[in-house]
Amino acid sequence: MFLVTLIVQRLIVSNGLSDFPSGTAGVEIKIIVTKGESGTAIAEDLASQHVVAKAQTLIKKMIRNHVVGIAPGIHTVHTVIPSDQAIAELLDQKRITDVVLVLPASTTSDVLAKLRALTSLTQKDALSSLTPSYPNPGNSLEGQLAPDQYSFAPGTSTHDALANMLQTFASERSATKLDAGFKGYTPYHVLTIASMIQIEGDLVDYPKVARVIYNRLRLGMPLQLNSTVQYALGLRGQIRLTTKATQVDSPYNTYLHTGLPPTPICNPSVDAINAALNPVDGNWLYFITVAPHDTRFTNDYPTFESWVTLYNKNVAAGAFK
Repeated sequence: MFLVTLIVQRLIVSNGLSDFPSGTAGVEIKIIVTKGESGTAIAEDLASQHVVAKAQTLIKKMIRNHVVGIAPGIHTVHTVIPSDQAIAELLDQKRITDVVLVLPASTTSDVLAKLRALTSLTQKDALSSLTPSYPNPGNSLEGQLAPDQYSFAPGTSTHDALANMLQTFASERSATKLDAGFKGYTPYHVLTIASMIQIEGDLVDYPKVARVIYNRLRLGMPLQLNSTVQYALGLRGQIRLTTKATQVDSPYNTYLHTGLPPTPICNPSVDAINAALNPVDGNWLYFITVAPHDTRFTNDYPTFESWVTLYNKNVAAGAFK
């Protein structure tokens, strides 16, 4: 096969053809695609390693097939293949080495569980030696492991994998202008607010949720957010909280304590961070999701109470299942 590959390569070069023919695939190799890498750079890399005959041919095929982005990671591809096949292999998630998908609203514990499940990684966390972008008293990584798709070479330590996620977050800081903070709130405070926005609202409502939080903070009102209590008790994903749960002795209990919780409660998306930096104008103090994708905002408590009644009715009817 190696000899056939060499012959095909020489024929392509000598004949000046722009694409390898089908049925002549050579050995498989590893191609590293970095986050944000352009299609041109990927095509040139593949051409230099004899995956495709010409970078320009692959670029044209990507444009024609509306390939808008190749996932970052370590891709396994054949050498000496047509551009169409190269695209198919690059888009095949099964050909990316040890994919770790960090979702918005995930926690540090969620991410660690995914990393520790990968037998190809060296299980060496050394969490205490990791430096978060925003230092905090507990050296917490919460909120600073950027949601993204990651791929790590076999043998990578879980420590280095986490460091890579922290570096991705550091890059996003600049893109979102998070370092500027917002009207007296430090970047870390804004990040904490973004983490609550992420869980409390739908994307379309993020800026309104942000405004409610800032309005309550300004007035010294408890935030009274279920999400922070759920974080404290490990009850994420539950629809309702009991009265007993809202009385738990925890700095994350925003029913008992005013101000912000000590750390973010999840890894927020860029959308949630942008909402925390750009809340819409409004005098709302209360909001509630009365049904899936139906979140309502008001500054009138009796109106809010009527919505709570509607919410309870919808929960009983199974609207949130």
